[in-house]
Amino acid sequence: MGLPAPPASWADLPFFSRDWPALAARLTDNPGWQPAAIFRALDLTPREKVRVVILGQDPYHTPGRATGLAFSFPPGEPARDSLRNILTELRSDLGVDRKDGDLTGWARQGVLLLNSVLTVPVGQAFGHKRWGWEALVSQILMATAEDGPRAFLLWGRPAQAACARLPRARHLFIESAHPSPLSAHRGFFGSRPFSRVNDWLATREEPPIDWSV
Repeated sequence: MGLPAPPASWADLPFFSRDWPALAARLTDNPGWQPAAIFRALDLTPREKVRVVILGQDPYHTPGRATGLAFSFPPGEPARDSLRNILTELRSDLGVDRKDGDLTGWARQGVLLLNSVLTVPVGQAFGHKRWGWEALVSQILMATAEDGPRAFLLWGRPAQAACARLPRARHLFIESAHPSPLSAHRGFFGSRPFSRVNDWLATREEPPIDWSV
């Protein structure tokens, strides 16, 4: 499996010169992981285009389901699990009723759908945790926060912990329970993250995110 080059707008992060060669070699020596498009979130949402950050955890480990975008499903595949609850809250919040689980349209509007770990062995959840992806994600989050006002949707304690050291001034932080079936009823449902992001963008005279796309 050929490994992708660092996305141009993110390539100056220290990770890519310091850590990526060793991690790339390890991935090459240990086939059987997904997604192939490791940096798809960074490619679709260049650094200068980021307006919103949604931080997930592990990519889906079900064969063929990971797309390189946090929470997103392949085109045409109906949403399940956490994504189904995300779309349920979207319908409750904004009346947007979408069936397709492909969130590519969000990424193209500046929603960085970033996982905390970018690869996973097929069928083995969290199999690449602590392989070194955390360094990249930490650098992405800090760079994004330093670039200018951003909205951060932090669902669940791991996402909140990952962003605990980010500067808070100028930014919007929306923190709630994770949308997984085990925790969505503990504060994710009813949190209205989508309208709150668009309301914040409006105060900045920026166009809203079209969450229906």
